[in-house]
Amino acid sequence: QLQLVESGGGLVQPGGSLRLSCAFSSFTLHVMGWYRQAPGKQRELVADIALDGTTNYADSVKGRFTISRDAAKNTMSLQMNSLKREDTAVYYCNRAGDPYDYWGQGTQVTVSS
Repeated sequence: QLQLVESGGGLVQPGGSLRLSCAFSSFTLHVMGWYRQAPGKQRELVADIALDGTTNYADSVKGRFTISRDAAKNTMSLQMNSLKREDTAVYYCNRAGDPYDYWGQGTQVTVSS
């Protein structure tokens, strides 16, 4: 089963930017995505990307977040701009729509002044 390691989170002021990274343990053909889970809320898929580069975004992040993927390096990134307080959550990477049972530790993003 694919192992996933997220990194790049931190504390940022509203309007700021962060770039998250996800490393896969091996090559995968699957559509991969970034999920987030805020305190007291269900985990939600915010962006996904296919191997051919096709992307999808949740309405809440469209125009602010950009997902990318490097198949040769088995990595995926999420560039987050114009961050809002409501983006505060733990961010995870996993297979989009049908996630693996295994979840990485996630990376905390906190948007606060």
